[in-house]
Amino acid sequence: MTEKTLLRALKGETLPIPPVWLMRQAGRYLPEYRATRAQAGDFLSLCYNPELAAEVTLQPIRRYGFDAAILFADILLIGQAMGSKLWFAEGEGPRMSTITDAAGVDALRPTEAIHETLAPVYETVRILARELPKETTLIGFAGAPWTVATYMIGGKGKDEQAAAHAFKAADRVAFARLLDRIADATVEYLSAQIAAGAEVVKLFDSWAGSLKGQDFQEFCVAPAARIIADLKARHPDIPVIAFPREAGQGYVGFARATGADCVAVDNSVSADWAAAHVQVDGCVQGNLDPRHMVTGGPDLVAEAKRICKAFAGGPHIFNLGHGITPEADPDNVHRLLEAIRG
Repeated sequence: MTEKTLLRALKGETLPIPPVWLMRQAGRYLPEYRATRAQAGDFLSLCYNPELAAEVTLQPIRRYGFDAAILFADILLIGQAMGSKLWFAEGEGPRMSTITDAAGVDALRPTEAIHETLAPVYETVRILARELPKETTLIGFAGAPWTVATYMIGGKGKDEQAAAHAFKAADRVAFARLLDRIADATVEYLSAQIAAGAEVVKLFDSWAGSLKGQDFQEFCVAPAARIIADLKARHPDIPVIAFPREAGQGYVGFARATGADCVAVDNSVSADWAAAHVQVDGCVQGNLDPRHMVTGGPDLVAEAKRICKAFAGGPHIFNLGHGITPEADPDNVHRLLEAIRG
């Protein structure tokens, strides 16, 4: 069988047409997703129902024929598996119980205990590995330690994750220990996804942009490097995509510093800049502004083609600069694919 296009790009091959998938491609912009979520009852129930989670993962593949499917789950499930309480407030996003001191870090469950909670996620991966089309790559994922920690400390996402920055300033040793605990759990979590059938894994550091200077190196770059090294020691052939969102100049050299096979870039940097400064080290993923999936029209087509042209000199996976939003028009996804694939 000819190797899947996404895997070829991750190995450094420059392709005439880049493989394409979209972050949050299984989501609220699709009517079939909304129907399945209603069947599940609530978001967390959907995440932990392997048959329904697999179904919503497959829906955008059936509709659009993306080159990759990403496991349907949530970055905060690992925090719940470690012992934090997790719930979703309708219309407001995730909420977690909060860790406020070193004692809270020490009270977390041992790393090996996470699999009991996360077993349904692994079953979802096994279903997808059986049911996806043979040309479609299966991506597993986890949140990076800094981003997961910000929710475990602050309880929700807001104010550039001020509570996590305050904890870091008040007790840097305990904060570093929390990130180490999350990193240990993340290696176990992603390794189990790989064992179940994930062909690529992605590390989402959604709040990386709020880390500056030495903090960025210590709490974004270093944990990513450790996780990737540990994963590749266990699974030498597994490609890893890293997404330190809004890292700005921090994108430069990120692949070399962490061992990532691909760096995903958000739309706060231009494709031309990323080609010159990030793609020189290997595969880049990105980076269409998600608003184009709402507005559509000639601007969507022109911008998609401009991004493909900017990255045409090296390995590229086409994606958005952040997740597709609930307001997106499903027909605009067809227009995007036509613009990329001709």
